[in-house]
Amino acid sequence: MSDRLCLIDSNILMRWVRREAPEYKLIDSAMKELARFGATPCYTSQNLGEFWNVLTRPANQNGYGLTPAQANTLAAGIESNLRLLPDGLDVHEEWRRLLVLHAVSGVQVHDARNAAAMHVHGVERILTFNPRDFARYADIKAVHPADLASTGARE
Repeated sequence: MSDRLCLIDSNILMRWVRREAPEYKLIDSAMKELARFGATPCYTSQNLGEFWNVLTRPANQNGYGLTPAQANTLAAGIESNLRLLPDGLDVHEEWRRLLVLHAVSGVQVHDARNAAAMHVHGVERILTFNPRDFARYADIKAVHPADLASTGARE
């Protein structure tokens, strides 16, 4: 996995910033494995938007109930530790192509946006708790943190 980019899904980011989350140790171990093998963790504006949504949504609505100022502090940490895969016309066009090619509908349009950014930026892997969400994209390897942590990031 040397010198490769790896997109970090929003479901990972949300738990990585909360040390009390049950999955925190698993995520931290997986992130250390990525670093050990020279992989560069990345994020997209899509990821950061989903991250911000959960952080600022009320706790009684399956969110963290944080203020925008608190969310900003956590988002700044993501921005300073991960590489942004920027949006642009090329990502938009690839996203639209994927929506039609794979007959994507509903909430899966968000994953398609990440897949489009991955295609445009040459990213082959995504660290996610939901590998099935990316199964339709044959050129993307979706890796669960438990697999990465337990296998030592073998290919």
